[in-house]
Amino acid sequence: MQEPVPVTEVNGVRVSLIHLTHFIYGLHAIAIFVGITSAATVAGGFVFGLPSLCAVLLNYLKRGDVNGTWLESHFRWQIRTFWFTLLWLVVYGALIITIIGIPIAWILIALLGLWVGYRVIRGWVALFGERPLSI
Repeated sequence: MQEPVPVTEVNGVRVSLIHLTHFIYGLHAIAIFVGITSAATVAGGFVFGLPSLCAVLLNYLKRGDVNGTWLESHFRWQIRTFWFTLLWLVVYGALIITIIGIPIAWILIALLGLWVGYRVIRGWVALFGERPLSI
């Protein structure tokens, strides 16, 4: 009787890279959870929290390993989510400086938190389905 051969690739991608991508989504989810349960905003926890900073660092370190695979879209999705969140936080921060902008900025920051949550959930669901993200 033959022993089963361990699966080393799924759809042409090393299983270890798929696990890494799950781990990165998990780090982003932890950052969102910290934002929800602490004094930080979701977007602030996402951009300035250690889990997401580690996640984006892993994205950049391992990006070359996923080039040309269906995981490349996930890495691009994660990196863009991080940088666009930072960009919009800076813009909303500039609104907070003005007295008129304070209520509007806080509403926009809350909406940005929902957008971040959507991006992490949508990406992770696609990863569980072993399919790329269309950007």
